[in-house]
Order: sequence, then structure tokens, then C-alpha cells
Amino acid sequence: MDEPGQSVRGAHHVQSLERGLAVIRAFDAEAPHLTLSDVARSTGLTRAAARRFLLTLVDLGYVRTDGKYFSLTARVLELGYSFLSSMTLPEVAQPHLERLSSEVGESSSMSVLDGTEIVYVARVAVSRIMTVTINVGTRFPAYATSMGHVLLAGLDDAEFDAYLDAAKFDRLTSHTLTSPPALRAELAKVREQGWAIVDQELEEGLRSVAAPIRDRGGPVVAAVNVSTHASRTSPEVAREQMVPPLLAAAQRIEADLALSPVRAHHG
Repeated sequence: MDEPGQSVRGAHHVQSLERGLAVIRAFDAEAPHLTLSDVARSTGLTRAAARRFLLTLVDLGYVRTDGKYFSLTARVLELGYSFLSSMTLPEVAQPHLERLSSEVGESSSMSVLDGTEIVYVARVAVSRIMTVTINVGTRFPAYATSMGHVLLAGLDDAEFDAYLDAAKFDRLTSHTLTSPPALRAELAKVREQGWAIVDQELEEGLRSVAAPIRDRGGPVVAAVNVSTHASRTSPEVAREQMVPPLLAAAQRIEADLALSPVRAHHG
């Protein structure tokens, strides 16, 4: 199960837990139904080991099977619910996202950085502009998103170097920044202007702007964005008509966060 470059495990490490979680992570939107062989191949486990983990997860109610194919049940949501429900940030942000979406007539979202990806923690959708459905918990690579650029711009040099070491840069569209020097230059611009715009880097036709959310004037703990379709909003219009209300919403969220009795939890 160890991968190249993986850190040495401590004496406390429970390998069976790691393998069980790997089995759960083998399922995703592109592979919701897997055979025993599929799971074994995806996780690197033997068929016998994969079978034991899968049947244990069936017994616990996290996986279902028809005898040939396995799939996750809704119970796996419990694994993330405790984290999401403990976060004060989405609760603070939600009414501001609703107001922002109403003001600009477009979808707005909030995300946090988790490893090399952004994770959506709040969202107000007013139209569908992507081929994939975005919900709380959806993940995208940070380098190809406006919220990812804002969150990466908030890292210090050592943190960003660690990100570059861990990230895999795929060319998702013809616009995607896949060069670390180009990304570094773009993040410098984001830090200077205080917001980010990404033009069709994640998906053709998707244009978005994002701003940082700071925890009581300190580190960047989240990002908020507005997304639109490129056919109805030019980059110039996005800058002139979407960025000002976006920055105002971010300021309101930060003001409310400063008054919150519990500090923001983040990944």
C-alpha cells in the first residue's frame, strides 16, 4: 500500500484502517459500482483482502452489493458529517452567499484547501454551468480554480513548495495553467490585487472570480467565489460587475466571523 515518496509510518499506524479507507475511496462519481477485482486493482490489495474489507463494510452498512457489484451507501456521509457540522464558517457564510448570488444573478460558493484540492463547504446555485454537479463536499484541483488560486496565494513559501511537490498538474482544458512558474506568477498577482479570476481553466465555458476569507485578520481560511458561463460574462464584465460585490460579501463574512464565538475550523 505504501506509495513512492510516502512518509515513514509511525509505530501507531494501523494499516488495516488505512486499507479500509482506501477501499471506500476506490468508489467515486466515475466508478460508483465496482467488482471485487476492480477494488483489488484500484487499492493494490489482494482479492482475498479486498473481499474481507468489502464484506466488513457491507456488514457495517457503508457498502451494498448485489453479489457481483459493490457500491457505497448514503451512510458514508456520516464520515464527513461530523467535520462539516462542526464548522462555523459555512453557517456564517451561507446568508452572505445567498445575498451575493441574488446581487449578481450567478452561483456562489465557499471552499477550503485540503491537500492539493479545494473542498466545497457552502454553495448557492442559481444555474447549472458545469458538466458535473457541485455540492458540499465536491473537490477540484486547486491549481485550476479561482478559489484554489486564492487559497494557494495565502500559503507561505514553505507551504507552497510542499503543495508543488504533492500536486499533479493535468491539462484539463487548453487554458489550464500547468507550469509551476506560471502558477507562482499568477498567485503573486492574486496576492497583490486581493482576488482571482480563472478563465476556463477547469472546464471550457466556465469563468469565475474568487476572494479570500481571513480568520479575524489573520490567515486565509477559506475562499468565496462567483461562477458564470463565458458566453454571457466577459472577463471585463466579471472584473467590473462581479468582483466589487464579491469583495463586499467577503468583507461581510469576515466581519461576522470575527464576532463568532467559535473560530473557523478548516482543513
